[in-house]
Amino acid sequence: MPNEIVDHCRGFVQRAGRSSFRSVEALRSRVHGRADGPIPGRAREARPFEFAAIERRAIHRKYAEIRVGDGLWVGASEAPTTFKIYAVDPASNQAGFYGVMKENGRPLIIALRLKVIDGEIIEIEHVLARNMRTDRMQNLITPRAAFLTDVPANERTPREDMINAANSYFESIEHGDGEIAPFAEDCERHENGGQTTHNATPVPWPVPMGTPEDDRAMATLGTLTCTAQISSQIMSFITRLWPRRLGLVDEPKGLVYAFPMFQHRGAVHNIEIKGVPGVDVVHMNGGTSNLQAGEIFKIQGGKIHEIEAMGVSLPYGTKSPWE
Repeated sequence: MPNEIVDHCRGFVQRAGRSSFRSVEALRSRVHGRADGPIPGRAREARPFEFAAIERRAIHRKYAEIRVGDGLWVGASEAPTTFKIYAVDPASNQAGFYGVMKENGRPLIIALRLKVIDGEIIEIEHVLARNMRTDRMQNLITPRAAFLTDVPANERTPREDMINAANSYFESIEHGDGEIAPFAEDCERHENGGQTTHNATPVPWPVPMGTPEDDRAMATLGTLTCTAQISSQIMSFITRLWPRRLGLVDEPKGLVYAFPMFQHRGAVHNIEIKGVPGVDVVHMNGGTSNLQAGEIFKIQGGKIHEIEAMGVSLPYGTKSPWE
């Protein structure tokens, strides 16, 4: 099975890299053609091409620089099947992938970024979210339709405006003000498969808070809009979001891929909630940590409509090797 995963990744990059990013439509058809095609068997190995750089990834509480063929390449037991989101960015010579696969028979979320120059892979980055909750897997069977469809031409947003919109999401978190970001009224955020905004009724938060009272409070906060939830101050435990790394944009699909580093200094223990009847305070018990995330923003008409996010916890102060 590891060879099939290698072939799958090779085929994907080969279709992207061989185009040398000269033709946007050719590149896009090659990437998405690979996504919908079968995984080659060992007897049908993809044509060899060059890996020009090491692979870097977040794993087990540290950032590691590993050789291609080690790490996930060893334990991979099933390639992505039905949950697959691709993005192609000819302007930056990058392609992105967000999906669900299996490692040693267990599901995980992978956020992947590749940079290809003249048919050579010069950067490979992936972030993995393991230990998936079974009650969240129903949201990880197929992607939300918006992530797979092109934005109508008259509703597309210029590249720099898309980056600014996604960046304003992080600004809104740091300032505790949901009005800073251009959220659509129907904006919906998922984290590691769990829907964390705009729930019709309260549902458990993806991470247990430690007490039944705080769990109920977080479930209530999960019914709010993206704007109202940030303005409630619930994210004030996040000290800083840096680096944010927003350099991969698929303009036709309205997608911005980001690999932000969440920094949690651990100084906030009790959050006073604003504007949410019945919820006055939420107690935090997370301590100090960083979280390396992989996030996708769907932007249409200048508004953020969908957010798909995943992440892995790291020691506080961990630096991104891509800084």
